[in-house]
Amino acid sequence: MIRQIAPQFFTLDIPATLAYYQDKLGFECLSTWHDPPVYAIVARDQHAIHFRCAEPPTANPDKYPDELLDAYLFIDDADALYAEYATRGVEFARRLANMPWELREFVVKDCDGRLLAFGANLRAGSDAPPQDSNLT
Repeated sequence: MIRQIAPQFFTLDIPATLAYYQDKLGFECLSTWHDPPVYAIVARDQHAIHFRCAEPPTANPDKYPDELLDAYLFIDDADALYAEYATRGVEFARRLANMPWELREFVVKDCDGRLLAFGANLRAGSDAPPQDSNLT
């Protein structure tokens, strides 16, 4: 049974990426390997992201216009997290809004150009992500 999944992102500068995720997005560094670090793990609210020092794949020129996300993070309170990130000077690729798929969400562009979407369920009392009837 899968209990958790953690994305692994590539970066050329682990210290700069750690600083961004700690200072801007409020993650905690759990560990790094080697000096200078070649691998690191950060977490917030018991959910981890792994970083590996490596050349990122070739960028997709349509990534930003097409909003090709690198990760989607389901959260409890989109308004509170959006306000927190705004005070930290986070760059938003898309502002906070209610979406037709019953999520209140926003998109962050991180220090390495990754697009991270954050969304809170608009359906009262539901912790599960909404179901897309086209996928079943």
